[in-house]
Amino acid sequence: MSGDAPHILLVDDDTRLSQLAARFLAEQGFRVTLAGSAAEARDKLRFLDFDLMVLDVMMPGETGLELTSGLRAERAPEMPILLLTARDTPEDIVAGFEAGADDYLGKPFDPRVLVARIRAMLRRAQPAAVPAAPLQLGPATFDPARGELVSANARIRLTGAELALLAALAARPHEILSREVLAVALGLDDVNERAIDVQVTRLRRKIEPDPREPRFLHTVRGKGYTLKPGP
Repeated sequence: MSGDAPHILLVDDDTRLSQLAARFLAEQGFRVTLAGSAAEARDKLRFLDFDLMVLDVMMPGETGLELTSGLRAERAPEMPILLLTARDTPEDIVAGFEAGADDYLGKPFDPRVLVARIRAMLRRAQPAAVPAAPLQLGPATFDPARGELVSANARIRLTGAELALLAALAARPHEILSREVLAVALGLDDVNERAIDVQVTRLRRKIEPDPREPRFLHTVRGKGYTLKPGP
């Protein structure tokens, strides 16, 4: 297998499921490293670089939600995270997004769907390929072509979902984008309004001087969101 193949960290305490999923992913051209707990995943992350993490929510000890939240606050804010969960109520899904996950997949799942989700997330994690001019967002500058948000010569870290959302809005500044359009940009199967609103809230924390009084990312009641760049 090529060393350029995407490297996936699969974290699940269900050994049988992990091995079956890892075998299928390897057959689809991915490199896969397994971890049976959050603690083991942290050890792997210390020494290896991964392109994406597939993480079970319900694990003994530190849960998948707790690990996701901890990693977003610590050392891996940009690595896409796909949560696996047998609990897929809207409340559970929102909790996953609020913790910092980029996508979720309910258990049991078809391995072909897992592969499709992973490939979509990896595509979204790539810098936008449109030759658009950088946009000014107060002291910060977003460069769509490079997929970078920079302020005071320092790069502001964005998750894959945050980057996908900002890129979609920046591609059509001053236009109102519906939640349906944004759901497509985020790779969601359906329009989960709460999940989209959570991502908007998280993005505002990165680009707004005061997220409670947005200057750039505006809500248009009943219609969606619009990005209005400016100094």
